[in-house]
Amino acid sequence: MSKTITIDPVTRIEGHSKITIHLNDEGEVEDARFHVTQFRGFEKFTEGRPFYEMPSITARICGICPVSHLLASAKACDELLAVRIPPAAERLRRVLHMGQTIQSHALSFFHLSAPDILLGMDADPARRHILGLAESHPEIARDGVWLRMFGQQIIEWLAGKRVHPAWAVPGGVSSPLTADARDRILEMIPRGFDIAQRAIDLFRSAIDQFQKEIDVFANFPTHFLSLTTREGGLELYDGNLRVTDPQRRVVADQLDPSCYDEHIGEAVEPWTYLKMPYYKPLGYPGGIYRVGPLARLNNADRCGTPRADEALEDFRKLANGAVLSSFHYHYARLVEIVFALEQVEKLLNDPDSLNPRVRADAGPNRQEGIGVAEAPRGTLIHHYRINDEGLITWANLIIATGHNNLAMNRGIVQTAKAFVNGSRLTEGSLNRVEAVIRCYDPCLSCSTHALGQMALRIQLLDTRGRVIDEKCRD
Repeated sequence: MSKTITIDPVTRIEGHSKITIHLNDEGEVEDARFHVTQFRGFEKFTEGRPFYEMPSITARICGICPVSHLLASAKACDELLAVRIPPAAERLRRVLHMGQTIQSHALSFFHLSAPDILLGMDADPARRHILGLAESHPEIARDGVWLRMFGQQIIEWLAGKRVHPAWAVPGGVSSPLTADARDRILEMIPRGFDIAQRAIDLFRSAIDQFQKEIDVFANFPTHFLSLTTREGGLELYDGNLRVTDPQRRVVADQLDPSCYDEHIGEAVEPWTYLKMPYYKPLGYPGGIYRVGPLARLNNADRCGTPRADEALEDFRKLANGAVLSSFHYHYARLVEIVFALEQVEKLLNDPDSLNPRVRADAGPNRQEGIGVAEAPRGTLIHHYRINDEGLITWANLIIATGHNNLAMNRGIVQTAKAFVNGSRLTEGSLNRVEAVIRCYDPCLSCSTHALGQMALRIQLLDTRGRVIDEKCRD
């Protein structure tokens, strides 16, 4: 008889979710779904708040990537003020963003995914975690701890604290950088480069052991979306939107981020609180696309910094067109760590980084503002509307993990069909289904928000699990 296998919770990710794998009568995988089971309604409860509070409020959405929300929100508020922030403020925001990228990517690779890569997908789950990694590969674990600490230290020395800083504000940042903090950060950069290069070498040496996983870990043609510079380079803080196809051909370029809703639609499904964004020209669900490190490296013509460009050249050798396997999100994160380190070094060596003019003062001059940045997990959009008193009347957030939702769901189907057999179920096979989700490093606390009325299904079950009542809202 047909049955359902439930993986609950999905481990080594941020937030709460489960996976259901549906088997047919022969015990073969027929379908699978990634269910996000938590809901947080930031878009609704910020209504009525003064717009200038939004950066510090939305930074509380997540403890892993608060800086990403802080900056996207501050950029949306800059638009409400209709100001151009001082150059030194933009430079310092970029440094803060690079610190966020370093610490988040280090957490994902070393703490959450390296246990699978170094200990093996079939390793004993009692030791397939960061503590088991520290026991078997202490030098790798130390590298990961140090690199994440360095990214957090950058955030603290600029913004005053490592988690939920409120330093980026409408119009710029709240305080300038000190020479002492600049020098301390620059002194640590060389060790960061050494660790990043060791991690890239480590990952490349492990690729051959995971060819079957590479073949089926969400390895299928999709489009890719990210910000790029006007010249088509890698860009994490600003820029315009680019969309490429599976052959890395540009299908839309230099799209104004403030017009995102002309290109991105949002669908909802009754079995998850996570929305399903799609590329409007291709419709739903055909408009599947991916964001994040893999998308950014597929979209960028170059990184624009020497070490990262060299690493990108090696990354490009993985495929003739776009790199399609989501397994290589891990590789892309490591390339971006190198890029972020080079950006920090370049930005802080500019004398203007110590300029005390770091904020433009103004009142609200527009009633609508949109801020877009590349969070570690992908393109992050904050969209606000205010009334004449500067109070939020409407907000919409499109989170990186949401963009990837269609691809994650299709990826677990592909992976489950390759590894899961209902008659010979193994822990390692189920771990692989989880691992394809970990490739995306989803941040589920960030991603579950509401736009209008969400589809909802509530079932009342008896003690035997039979449905005795059901209410649905489409």
